[in-house]
Amino acid sequence: MATVRLPSILAREAGGQRSFETDAATLAAALRALPIADLIFDSAGLRRLVNVYVDGRDARDDLDAPLARDAEVTVVAAVAGG
Repeated sequence: MATVRLPSILAREAGGQRSFETDAATLAAALRALPIADLIFDSAGLRRLVNVYVDGRDARDDLDAPLARDAEVTVVAAVAGG
């Protein structure tokens, strides 16, 4: 199964769980199955300040690509402010 890893700020919102195993067919399906999907996506798609990496490769623009069963997905939430 693929593993999705969350940063601590998102893990807190997911009940403290930092990683999730998934058998989703695509990256988008794996992310939408997370309990914090509403924090990752908005009505336009992936939120602007969220980056996603699959096996260390930027996958932000490739959400519909097939997800390998042994993939490691890392979600990174950028912090913005002034």
